[in-house]
Amino acid sequence: MGRFTFRIWQVMLGGAVAVLLLGQIAPADALAAINIDVMGFLFGMFVVGEALSRSGYLDWLSSRFFRHAKSPGQLLALVIFGFGVLSALLMNDTLAIIGTPLVLGLASRCRLPKKLLLFALAFAITTGGVASPIGNPQNLLVATSSGMTAPFVTFAFWLFLPTIASLAAAWLVLRLSYRREFSPAAPAACDPEPAAIPDPALTRIVKCSLAILIGLALANIAASLVTGAIVIPLPLIGLAAALPIIILSGERVTVLKAIDWCTLVFFAAMFVLMAAVWQTGFFQSLAGVAGVTSVPAILGTSVVISQFISNVPFVALFQPLIMQAGGTTAQLMALAAGSTIAGNLTILGAASNVIIIQQAEARGETLTFWEFAKIGVPLTVIQVGIYAVCLGVV
Repeated sequence: MGRFTFRIWQVMLGGAVAVLLLGQIAPADALAAINIDVMGFLFGMFVVGEALSRSGYLDWLSSRFFRHAKSPGQLLALVIFGFGVLSALLMNDTLAIIGTPLVLGLASRCRLPKKLLLFALAFAITTGGVASPIGNPQNLLVATSSGMTAPFVTFAFWLFLPTIASLAAAWLVLRLSYRREFSPAAPAACDPEPAAIPDPALTRIVKCSLAILIGLALANIAASLVTGAIVIPLPLIGLAAALPIIILSGERVTVLKAIDWCTLVFFAAMFVLMAAVWQTGFFQSLAGVAGVTSVPAILGTSVVISQFISNVPFVALFQPLIMQAGGTTAQLMALAAGSTIAGNLTILGAASNVIIIQQAEARGETLTFWEFAKIGVPLTVIQVGIYAVCLGVV
């Protein structure tokens, strides 16, 4: 605004302070609105992500995985499909934390625009998470609240193929948006050999943290396949993975100082502001009059309304309406897909977008709202069409 620049966390904090000062929400309700589970999970993953980056192990892994790319197009495909597959196994917020410094370093080594790989990361982890009940919190809510007996099988059957097609659409849209970087005369120039690990001691601890993170995530997947339920709470996974770093590392103070506290402030403020908006009842009435019977209507409503309220409370509101209308599995899958790919439309459509931008800004790069929308809007329209067609055919 003029000569003033406001960060996303400052805007959200200003909104939260405003509703408190104007009496739109009571202080006790504001405090209760802050989701401690989400805050604890994010804190733990910020610790792991910062240690992973500071140790040099992240750059080493990146070099090992991406050195086989022979062209910018292959590199972009590896980023999109690699992170897309991972997001089906790990929450997309986790990958946003870990992946942002990775793709920024990769862009520097491969002489590609940093914004291009930031877009690729954001679209990949949002889109890839559609195909799994643990890919994001709203999918988990759909799976558990609807009483699905085999959520992994159900999500894979209905959403795997359209998700692969949607990831391919993200690759195509980004390639068309950055035509110059994909000319035959511009081959990828990545380092052929893995980078050296500068801090072996911290790396050993980080490996322990990653083993805990992956082990607990796999335990959740196994438990959900057997019992249909998630047995290990997400905040416990994040905090357990962070414990070796906090307890064993001599760099613990440096790591804790360097984690992205601004994003934690953003989330706390968002919970307060959304609770105040929620109490007005406006979006509940809006959802009540929206069509909930056809797959295209559910997809469109999910994408649009998720821009104004978080997609998790939107699903909590909208799913009972669908169930009361005799909701089918196709309609529930449309709700999961629509509320998730809403994150590709604008920055505020997904929390993972905010995490990526906050992490990038801490390293001197950013994506503006209009830069994101310029690419995200046409991509989201294409993806809505893909899911509408596939869910109507399956």
